Amino acid sequence: MNNVIVITGGTRGIGYGLARAFLERGQRVAICGRSPESTDRAVTSLKETYGDDAVYGAPCDVSDARSIEAFWDSVVGHFGQVDIWINNAGVSHAYQMAWELQPDAVAAVINTNLIGTIAATNIALERMTAQGHGSIYIMEGAGSDGSRHRGTAVYGTSKYGLRYYTESLWQELPDDSPVKIGTLQPGMVATELLLTPFDSREAFERVRRIFNIIAEPVDTVASWLADRVLANTRHGARIKYSSRIRMLWKFATSPFNKRDLFEDLVDTVFENNG
Repeated sequence: MNNVIVITGGTRGIGYGLARAFLERGQRVAICGRSPESTDRAVTSLKETYGDDAVYGAPCDVSDARSIEAFWDSVVGHFGQVDIWINNAGVSHAYQMAWELQPDAVAAVINTNLIGTIAATNIALERMTAQGHGSIYIMEGAGSDGSRHRGTAVYGTSKYGLRYYTESLWQELPDDSPVKIGTLQPGMVATELLLTPFDSREAFERVRRIFNIIAEPVDTVASWLADRVLANTRHGARIKYSSRIRMLWKFATSPFNKRDLFEDLVDTVFENNG
């Protein structure tokens, strides 16, 4: 039987790409976004391609535990169960020194990326344990491995905190737990989230060439991750798209690769941001 897969923040970017990838593999998918409008748009688009029976969506604010609980209940009410839960929802902040960020920007990142993911994981873990099976995946990002990049202190802190939390769960869960927990590491993916921290088109243009070398298209990464999530049977799996060999190959072949992954995204992001 096909799985019911929940993807938080599944209305755009890598989350939406994962939704498509799982649906193409015959799974049933539930997504959520922060607003009813964005969720409705994404659900309508997915249903047009994959049909009404395989797709469900509802708005959910992952920084609010009660909203997460309501979303879980609505998914179970629609599909009957949840087999795989992917904590993908996340936000970034402008490339600024930590002391330059406004308190509300700091709160948004920590509440969504760290507190929200912990709450969602705890809720899914409790309810999957009760149902007797399930898998939970936490999306890692820049800073998860402890590496530091100027202007990303708060975002990196949120992701590094999730690494500690996840590895603690791996250690603390009993051996007979029916729930598996793993992480997904997509690497740099060409999405709006990658561009929104830049304050102008000109600022992004200064790094556009290197981003075109390092980044990958959403569908390429999402398809690769989806295959490995569906095949995984191991608790504590760290599913990592990028690798040293893959990165070396990108730089070695970059003089011959004229791709531009950001042609459409640049207009979308910087027109919306003014």
